[in-house]
Amino acid sequence: MSRIRGKLALVTGASSGIGAACAELLARDGADLILWARREDRLRALGDRLAREFDVEVRIASVDVRDRDAVFSEAAATLAGRVPDILVNNAGLGAGLAPIHEGELDDWDRMIDTNVKGLLFVTRAFLPAMVERDAGHIVNIGSIAGSQVYPSGGVYCASKFAVRAITEGTSIDLLGTSIRVSSVSPGLAETEFSLVRFEGDEARAEAVYDGLDPLTGRDIAEAVSFVVNAPPHVNVSELQLLATDQRSVHHIHRRTS
Repeated sequence: MSRIRGKLALVTGASSGIGAACAELLARDGADLILWARREDRLRALGDRLAREFDVEVRIASVDVRDRDAVFSEAAATLAGRVPDILVNNAGLGAGLAPIHEGELDDWDRMIDTNVKGLLFVTRAFLPAMVERDAGHIVNIGSIAGSQVYPSGGVYCASKFAVRAITEGTSIDLLGTSIRVSSVSPGLAETEFSLVRFEGDEARAEAVYDGLDPLTGRDIAEAVSFVVNAPPHVNVSELQLLATDQRSVHHIHRRTS
């Protein structure tokens, strides 16, 4: 039984990977969708397919969550029609992998502006309407990197530690309302994440998952589906999921051929 059938879910970063998988499973559960991402062509193809396959309403918008004006403008247009019941803050990225003293400042800007400020912009744009209505569910896609730091990933990890703090702080701030706040924090997942981090270097990206069976975007989307379908009196505050071949950021089992 789906508890979100007929509800409206907004997913950021929905053009690929975890975001696209979340969109598909939320549509499978009967939710209408608003999909945001930068790549409008991918969004349109995904939205058309999900609308046909699951008979749900789908709206798309090309929005870069780093652009505060674009976020608030598109949010206002959305809220003029309908308040989302579910907000999945998925848009995020890793950029570069270098020790602090060799880090690229542009990479730091991209990660902080997307993973932290972008999430805050989107939350701030929609949360007041949820509070006014006293209903809603925010799901932030975190990472195991939000609780464990790995070499040369300090800034990315810091951005995900921030997501964890923002999630907990938002939940505390909303105590006494009916609004739920959750985080879903995966470990190694084979999406476009590594390809983006290594600027299209396919060999280097593939090596991240060499010899192991990583999570997929669908695995994480199934976790999001579980979280948003929990009974109204249940708030899954944090759900961390790892591949069986991974037990921490430092403990990964790789099979040799």
